[in-house]
Parts: sequence; structure tokens; C-alpha cells
Amino acid sequence: MRSLWAGAISFGLVNIPVRLYPATQPREVAFRQVHREDGGRISFRRVCLDCGREVPYAGVAKGYERPGGDVVMLSDEELASLPRERTHRIEVRSFTRAHEIDPILVARSYYLEPAESATRAYVVFREALQRAGKVAVVTVTLRQREALAGLRARDGVLVLQTLLAPGEVSGADFPFLAAGTGPRPPEPELTMATSLIDAMTQRFDPAAHHDRYQEELDTLSRTKVSGPPEQGPSVDEPSEPSQPSEPGTAEPDLAESLRASLAAAKYRRAAV
Repeated sequence: MRSLWAGAISFGLVNIPVRLYPATQPREVAFRQVHREDGGRISFRRVCLDCGREVPYAGVAKGYERPGGDVVMLSDEELASLPRERTHRIEVRSFTRAHEIDPILVARSYYLEPAESATRAYVVFREALQRAGKVAVVTVTLRQREALAGLRARDGVLVLQTLLAPGEVSGADFPFLAAGTGPRPPEPELTMATSLIDAMTQRFDPAAHHDRYQEELDTLSRTKVSGPPEQGPSVDEPSEPSQPSEPGTAEPDLAESLRASLAAAKYRRAAV
């Protein structure tokens, strides 16, 4: 991996030089836009909406849109003059328990690698975090913007997770919440739903998840190139308890759906 940033963790009077690496690599399905007639890739031009002319990359500037809709053009020199943290530092502000940071606030995750001379201090800080069961609340400047972040220990390394500002999280303003948290559910249905949760509870294993869309997309594209694969003999498998029908326009019987789901969950657990 190639480091994205180099700086230091500032913890009281202790500085721990580190390098920053991306911890996640989201895999998105990307489709190319192509010409339907010949399959050629389609390119896009930068066109000014005011004069209608195509604009070369050298003629593109940064514009900041103000709340009223006006766009103010800003030069790189003007942006560079803005007051911001110019030292590469991850400054520890405080410590908190992990559950106090709402997961919805997590934006990006990064691994921190210690400089060779800072391994001892890095390990001491990592072990102290684990022993205390805490997450460090820090500030860090990445891509010219200061962000609030959490710093925690995971699998022997420190992980930096940048956090969204509260204003960047949309509120859930739905009609059914107008009178609090919605109508109180009937106790029998709530009991069955709780039993279903218990029956489906197991240790979380992300490796057990397969991206079926990606697999089927790969199979479809391969089939269009080389033809369908040969099918082996079918094997009859024992059938599960009957499932409730697919939801339609009618309101489903919730109690019956929960009862059938609970029976299916118990069947699958017994079959493992």
C-alpha cells in the first residue's frame, strides 16, 4: 500500500510519527456508457452553460456557491490563504467509549503505521487504549479540511475513522414519528419478533457474505462471450417450512409471517 499522509499523533506531550493508509477499498459495479450501434465508448465534454463553448481543462476554475445561489470564483492562491492547520498532526482532544460514537457518523477509515523510531510509543498507546476500552477523539486535517475523528485499536494497529459533522447527517422526518416513536406493537407479535431475532442470532462473519449481484453479473457477461456453461445433474434438497407469500398490495398478516419465519429459522439452525 502507498501512504496517503505522514504526520504524528499528538498525545499530551508525546508525539508518535505515523503514516496513513486507506483501510477500505469499496468495490462498486461500474458500467461503461457505450454507443448502442457499435459498442464504442462515449466521451463527455466540458461545456460552459453560459456561452455554449467547450472548455479545456486549463480553463476550468473553482467556484464556491453561496447560500443564495451566487457562485464566487476562487483561485488556488486564495484557497491556500485560508486559515487551516498546516502541521500534519493528529491531535488527541479527549477519550470516550466506542458506543458513544454513533456509527452513522463514520465517514472513512484509515490504518496508521508507526515510524520505525516510534514503534514503542505506538504500541504503548495502542495497548493503553485497549486496556481502557476507550476511543481517542482527535482532530486531523486531510485534503485541506479539518475533521473530527475517532482513533481506536483494531487487530494490532491503530485505526483512524473520520467523522461527519452533525449537520451532514439527515434527520428521519417521517409522518409515522409525529406522535413519538409510532404506535405501540401488540405484545404477542413483539414476543415472536424477539424470538425470531434470538433464533437468527449468530457470530458476525463478513467473509460469509457473497456479492450475488457481482457473481451473477460476471456469469452473465462470461456467458455472452463464451456461451452458457454445462449443467450438472440436479440434486434434490429437503424443503424448508413454507414461507409467507411475497408482499403485495394487501396488508400481510404480521403474526402469521412472524410464525412462519420463526419456524424456518429454527429449521435452518437445526440443519447446520
